[in-house]
Amino acid sequence: MRQLVPALITILTLSSLSMPAVTMANTTPKQAETRLAQRLNCNNAQTQREITQCADLSYKNADKKLNQVYKQLLPKLSGSRRQKLITAQQLWLKFRDANCEFVGSQYEGGTLAPAVYAGCLEQVTKQRTQQLQEYLQETLK
Repeated sequence: MRQLVPALITILTLSSLSMPAVTMANTTPKQAETRLAQRLNCNNAQTQREITQCADLSYKNADKKLNQVYKQLLPKLSGSRRQKLITAQQLWLKFRDANCEFVGSQYEGGTLAPAVYAGCLEQVTKQRTQQLQEYLQETLK
């Protein structure tokens, strides 16, 4: 019994200490990303970690633009064309991810692999965004 009481106190203390940290971590992911972006100088990334982080940020920006154009295009299409675009986009996403996994596999296990993967995602996403922008322009004619 003497050993059980200190063990319970330790467990309760540790569990109460970890709860706010978990809660805080889950409530502020955007703040952490903003601080990361403020500290990074992607025009002069010096370490592999910085290069990878910058590549990831560039991809996320490209993905955000893709989603904006996609959301602009969808309502401009008729029912059957809209459904075909949705299907095409879902298949394109699978292709993009699989293709970039292949491209990154050249450096599999190395520190360069994540940056190459993110760079591929960015490049292919920008190409798809351009295609969707062209489709959007055609609907405006």
